[in-house]
Amino acid sequence: MDFPMAKCAIFSLLGQVSPRELPKLIEWLKTTNDFDEYLWENNDVILQNIAEDLRSCMPMDAVLESEHRAIEKMKQKPEPTVHVDAFLYSDDLVDALCEEGKMSRHYCVSCGSHQIAPLAFLSHSFSRVELKFLYQHVLPDLTGKILIDTGSRLGAILFGGYLYSSAARLQGVEINADFCRLQEMILRKYNFADRIQVVHADVCTQASLLQAADVIVLNNVFEYFLEEAEQCRAWIYISSNVRKKGTFLVTVPSLEESLHSLETGIDLSQWVKEVQLDYNVYLGKETDEDALSHIHLYQVL
Repeated sequence: MDFPMAKCAIFSLLGQVSPRELPKLIEWLKTTNDFDEYLWENNDVILQNIAEDLRSCMPMDAVLESEHRAIEKMKQKPEPTVHVDAFLYSDDLVDALCEEGKMSRHYCVSCGSHQIAPLAFLSHSFSRVELKFLYQHVLPDLTGKILIDTGSRLGAILFGGYLYSSAARLQGVEINADFCRLQEMILRKYNFADRIQVVHADVCTQASLLQAADVIVLNNVFEYFLEEAEQCRAWIYISSNVRKKGTFLVTVPSLEESLHSLETGIDLSQWVKEVQLDYNVYLGKETDEDALSHIHLYQVL
């Protein structure tokens, strides 16, 4: 049954409900999470298990001591910011940890007072909901295609691509050896190595990978890890090597936001066109349209 037929069936059913009970039923339909189980599939369970495996190997903020520059960048943010990896920690899990006093969503504006303000949460990984959105609603069929994740970190993009797409090859380029080891651990445990490869390298040495890719993912990839001059160098390198017509770029934030304060000389209008996305999708109770709206899709001209 397709969507129009299902919609008609629901309206037909509503027409059979007594007028007295109909408002209660409609309110229940608007607020219940009971339908989420129909959206849950085996691959979701596997991805959840992977997140649990990785959580056991990471500090709660999912920032390693080897990420010196990222730690310093976090401290320079104007508002108090904590890193909460969205792949490892769902909203429900964050809420549970807050209730246990192991995590907080707020900070004290004036020590000793009752004035509190929300902490800014930052993640360098896609959440599991965002991964489903990416592979089921953003990207086209990836059968036979090559996807590159620039700065693959814990491998969420790669693992999601293995489970939710038919991509022929999923390659993560990660400069941090500790993260490479964690990704390799998951590849071995879940037998993902037939389609996933992790490359321990600076992406600015991987011209051949970039040139061959059909999809390139850039999620908060440079801002928190490189100084401005290095960011410029990286973006110029990518724009010079990602020239195959039709190649897709998935970015968070938008390319415009990433480049607006950098002197790269890149003319986006001559390089890519943005593909408009529909963010009005429901993927379960943790669907966050605002978070989804930060995902942008471009295609090389």
